[in-house]
Amino acid sequence: MEALKRKILAEGQAIGDEIVKVDSFLNHQIDAEFMYDMGAEFKRRFEGEAITKILTIEASGIAIAVCTAKFFGYPPVIFAKKDAPDHSDMDIYSASAKSFTKNITSHVRIAKKFLSCEDRVLIIDDFLAHGESALALCDLVRQAGGTVAGVGAVIEMEFNGGSARLAGSGYRVESLAVIERIEDGRIVFNPPL
Repeated sequence: MEALKRKILAEGQAIGDEIVKVDSFLNHQIDAEFMYDMGAEFKRRFEGEAITKILTIEASGIAIAVCTAKFFGYPPVIFAKKDAPDHSDMDIYSASAKSFTKNITSHVRIAKKFLSCEDRVLIIDDFLAHGESALALCDLVRQAGGTVAGVGAVIEMEFNGGSARLAGSGYRVESLAVIERIEDGRIVFNPPL
C-alpha cells in the first residue's frame, strides 16, 4: 500500500536497525480516517473469504481490526488478552507468544464461547515481526477447530522472518507495507516505494 509506505516515511521513525516507531498514526495516536483506508485494503486483499470473525491481540491491534470489520460486514472482533496463565479456568483457549522487543513471553487467551469450529477467522495485527503473536492466534483458532482464512499485518518487518514462518506453516499472509531492512536510519521497503 503505497500511501502507507509514504506515511511511514513521513511520520515514522527508525530506531536502530530493528524498530520502526509509528505512534503518531497507528499505535499511540490513531489516524482514524487512514485506519479505515487500511481496513478497506485488507478487504480488497481478502476478497471472497467468508470471514465470520476477526481476531487480534490486545491492545494495538484492536483499532485496525475494528476498522477492518466494517468492510467485511461487521463480523465480531475478538481480541486475545495477555496475562499469566490461569489453569483453573477451563473455559478458555490459551497459547504462548514471545515478544522479542520486550523480551518476555505472554500467555494469550480467548474465552471458548467466542470461537467455534464453524468460524473462518481473519487475523489482523499492527505489526508482524518474528510471527510469535500471529502463530499464537492461529493456535487459538486451531484449538477451537476453526479455520484461519489469513493473517493481515499493517507493517511487516520482513528481516525478522515472521511472514516466512507463517507461510511455512500453511497460512496466507498479506502485509500492507513490508520493510525489508533498516539501514543507517533509512527504511527500505520490499518492493521499494
